[in-house]
Amino acid sequence: MSTSTVSATSAAPKKPGGRKKLTLPWIMLIIAGGLALISLVRVISGANDLTSVGQVSGALSLAVPIGLAGLGGLWAERAGVVNIGLEGMMILGTWFGAWAGYQWGPWTGVMAGLIGGAIGGLLHAIITVTFNVNHIVSGVAINILALGFTQYLSNFTFADAAGGSSKQSPRVEPIYKITVPGLSDWMSTLQGKHWFFISDLAGVIGGLVTGLSLLTVVALLLIPGTWWVLWRTTFGLRLRSCGENPVAAESLGVNVYKYKYIAVIVSGALAGLGGVFLSIVASPIYQEGQTGGRGYIGLAAMIFGNWMPGGMALGAGLFGFTDSLKLRGGAENVHAMLLLLAILLVLVVAWQLYKKKYVQAGISAAFAALLFVWYALTDAVPSQFVDAAPYLTTLLVLALSAQRLRMPKADGMPYRKGQGK
Repeated sequence: MSTSTVSATSAAPKKPGGRKKLTLPWIMLIIAGGLALISLVRVISGANDLTSVGQVSGALSLAVPIGLAGLGGLWAERAGVVNIGLEGMMILGTWFGAWAGYQWGPWTGVMAGLIGGAIGGLLHAIITVTFNVNHIVSGVAINILALGFTQYLSNFTFADAAGGSSKQSPRVEPIYKITVPGLSDWMSTLQGKHWFFISDLAGVIGGLVTGLSLLTVVALLLIPGTWWVLWRTTFGLRLRSCGENPVAAESLGVNVYKYKYIAVIVSGALAGLGGVFLSIVASPIYQEGQTGGRGYIGLAAMIFGNWMPGGMALGAGLFGFTDSLKLRGGAENVHAMLLLLAILLVLVVAWQLYKKKYVQAGISAAFAALLFVWYALTDAVPSQFVDAAPYLTTLLVLALSAQRLRMPKADGMPYRKGQGK
């Protein structure tokens, strides 16, 4: 039996209970169902900005850095290395991207940010793979070091530059944005009709073809690219075998250390690219504290997606959409989301009753009733709740999806070369 065949067997075990993976048709069905539900809520609540072109465009812009961080976490954890240091690697990406970008152009900044994040990934790999330090401890240390390091550098680089200060860089030239002529205007017109589902679908399509940064296109292509590399190549099978059973992989001739190093460095580079997006595309300057915890949210999106690129993209899109709500329509849009959450909980109740989980169904029904009452008796929600909505969404989706999750078997486990002998 060949090495690649055995690696494939060890890297892709059957899920407990025979449950299938989240395939592309299922993902598309979930997206269509979610859009129909949001459309229903929009019609009932009158919050027409929920699926407008501007809302979708803003959600995409907010989802991209989260998705890139989640993609970075996926690469590392599929090789068995937990990467809590994604936040620090994003910070390095924001700083190096802006530093090189304002001097030599945005695409040079993109390359510098990739390298900065990759350096953070290399440091994490040295600490965890070579010296076998606890992955969580290493990741937290990198986050702290990256924050302090970039603050120190800013004091004698940006502070003396024209238009900069100790806490922000000079402006970076923007990356070119594309708009599909004709289609963009047509989608905007359809969205303005406020028809059920059709206008919402037009708003989504319009947001994807209006003012789209070239770096956004690159980020979107990295999702299927990651799936193809990790699930359709011998390299990917061997890398994933290191996260499932490194001892068995080593016995078949796989250099486990090499694959772990590659995965964690790529992980850091992707997180760095997410940081570049923040400091060049989302806002054409570096600002201290710019990442705002997106590295951690990216990690949550990866877990929500069950360590799969498609599911991770769904999670990043959900968090980006929720975050965008407070920027457009604010309290009105988040108030409409109360109705959406209540309807979702009703669906959860029906599913739990089908599974004969009566206690869980009762708890879900009680929360659904509270949300319906809250929505009916109020016209807006407090501003504090609006600001906390993305983080509450993170906790909610992780709680609801926790029962179906399956992490790589050797994820975060210590490994020494030759330990299986």
